[in-house]
Amino acid sequence: MKKLSRVLAAACALGLMTFPTPSRAQEGIKVLADGPLRPALIEIGEAFRRDTGRRVEFVFGPSPVIHKKVADGEAADVLIIQPDFVAALIKSGKVVSGQHPVIGRVGIGLAGRADGPERDVGTTEAFRQVLLNADSLIFNTVASGNHFATVLERLGIAESVKAKLVRLPPGAGAYERVIQGKGNDLAVGTIPIIKVTKGVRLIGPLPPEFQSYLVYAAAPMNGAESPQTATTFIAFLASPAARSLFVANGVE
Repeated sequence: MKKLSRVLAAACALGLMTFPTPSRAQEGIKVLADGPLRPALIEIGEAFRRDTGRRVEFVFGPSPVIHKKVADGEAADVLIIQPDFVAALIKSGKVVSGQHPVIGRVGIGLAGRADGPERDVGTTEAFRQVLLNADSLIFNTVASGNHFATVLERLGIAESVKAKLVRLPPGAGAYERVIQGKGNDLAVGTIPIIKVTKGVRLIGPLPPEFQSYLVYAAAPMNGAESPQTATTFIAFLASPAARSLFVANGVE
């Protein structure tokens, strides 16, 4: 906590933040954030409220969906999405230009039913055999799923498993399909979400040579209702307290 106090004090000295007065103690912000960060950000938002008295309302969704919402006019104070989408929104005037810190990255993993058999995915050949033996391979139509499609090509098994591939939009129930399956259905997704989804377990991350990371940046929006609190929150994301919560929830 002493370290966190020093971080916040330094940011205040630089004009990045102010601490709440009684009349503004309940001032809050709206944050649009990508779904894999949800487990960490919910806890970080609560830590921020305890430290500053200011609440954080999160709205989660895939980066492409958030980008479209903002482009179509949805208002918020802070965006936490993939940097390419931030750059596009800067060009359209929706996001404040300048430096936008990368706040973390998440890896991609393989999920099976919680009561399913143990599987070894620690080597390329073991990983390949697990995929070939699966009844179905379920993955999404955005960044993590697009990457996994290239992994199948690189493994040389894209044609062999074509009939068992199931691609779903984000939030369309990939893990529910695994839970309701026969025990040999597998889903591919971001590691933090796999870890907190009841009924499934993390078989393992993709082998290092096939791993890819989704990177996230935090940016204040133009027209924010609470711009100073937004800047305070972005600074808080770099604090030791926030970093420990990110790591505890699978965000590197």
